[in-house]
Amino acid sequence: MTRMIPLGFLLVVFQPTLQAAEAESPRIEPVSVAVIRDAVRKAIPILEKAATGSADTRKCFTCHNQALPILALAEARRNGFEIDEVVFKRQLQHTLEHLKTGEKNYKEGKGQGGRTLTAGYALWALEAGEHKPDQTTAAVAHFLVEYQKEQSFWQHAGNRPPSSGSAFATTYVALVGLDEYGTDEQQEAIDARRKAVRQWLLKEKAKDTEDLVFRLRSLESVAADPTAIEAAAKELSVSQRENGGWAQTSTMQSDAYATASALTALLRGGHVSRDSKPAQQASRFLLDTQQEDGSWHVVTRAKGFQTYFESGYPHGKDQFISCAAGSWATLALTLMLPDE
Repeated sequence: MTRMIPLGFLLVVFQPTLQAAEAESPRIEPVSVAVIRDAVRKAIPILEKAATGSADTRKCFTCHNQALPILALAEARRNGFEIDEVVFKRQLQHTLEHLKTGEKNYKEGKGQGGRTLTAGYALWALEAGEHKPDQTTAAVAHFLVEYQKEQSFWQHAGNRPPSSGSAFATTYVALVGLDEYGTDEQQEAIDARRKAVRQWLLKEKAKDTEDLVFRLRSLESVAADPTAIEAAAKELSVSQRENGGWAQTSTMQSDAYATASALTALLRGGHVSRDSKPAQQASRFLLDTQQEDGSWHVVTRAKGFQTYFESGYPHGKDQFISCAAGSWATLALTLMLPDE
């Protein structure tokens, strides 16, 4: 199921923002639809290879080689691209089987390794694959409701930036999981957590692009005040670089991971139109940084802690963050295309 915001809501809430953006950022010659389609077609096989390689080598579910590729492939398929259905279904099954191995712990509120990030990203992936709620997803939702309920948000103790360590990202994936797979019996507790999260989001400041992206998406998820959402979208928008990209932090260079996740958030929320200057510049940056083999290369800044293995995505020790970046880039470029 695609997470969409009602059109009427967008027109009412974001019309001033979009008008201001158009005034400040005049339209430019759009990137060719054919060029974008070619880039997405090149990216799909290597994402499928990486997801398959990871599942072949490791029994566990991963955010970078299962969740994000699933999100990208699902969006591409919705837009008319051909994907390997066998590979796609296998990744969904791999994700579900991993959750099933921890079902008892989820019911007891303990979770699995990765805690909220694993639970949230896995449910997000299952949602993208249109998996119907079942006893396993109900158990995972129970864990998300109960875990860290003494505080106003969810956080992950890991420090493997950019995708591990942001409380905003961790909170968002938890909200996604509960939105889709929370049971009727859990709704009262879910509503209480959403209320607490809303208050936390309004006062907590973002520190880097990962924070900016997921603070914005979380504010939208909990239906925060429109002015707060508008301010968060502007804060993310103004951090775009002159080259069209975004950087993970203010001291780093622009890269595909930060750029594509930012562009996805702005497009999904209706904060920029496809033919606006910011969106066109960002898509040009992604197209210019795509490798000949269809991949994107982003240098890791996370310390390794697992035994090295080849998943099928290139770039050696940078393969996992690069696979995540390639997934976001494929998703963002697909969103730049006219709806099928």
